[in-house]
Amino acid sequence: MIIRVDPRSAEPLFEQVVFAVKSAVARGTAKTGERLPSVRELARELAINPNTVVRAYEALERDGVVVRRQGAGVFLTGSGSDLAAAERKKQLHDLLRRAVTEAFHLGFTAEDVQKVLQGCLDETEIKTRRQS
Repeated sequence: MIIRVDPRSAEPLFEQVVFAVKSAVARGTAKTGERLPSVRELARELAINPNTVVRAYEALERDGVVVRRQGAGVFLTGSGSDLAAAERKKQLHDLLRRAVTEAFHLGFTAEDVQKVLQGCLDETEIKTRRQS
């Protein structure tokens, strides 16, 4: 799995690492059980502080994306969040509401937003599935 960060971005580096891992899982380029680089390895590769990598790995673990095994490393779980379905739906709604609000302030129409959302879904190859 290739993880890249942009030090010039306004998004914090640890969030960029988290998104890169989640994106790789969503696209299917990272597989269940795959070992992530060690904190030192990834910090050296990305030229960032090891504490930043620790923070990213902690966030990924909290979200249920990875599991840490003492002495063995950090591995992809292959499962999503353990949050209840209602809470996950609420978080999705909040996330999309923020995106729609920002899009509105950038001058986009509802149709523009729908097209971009569909394109994002197509890019990540998210399969339609029912979860309740």
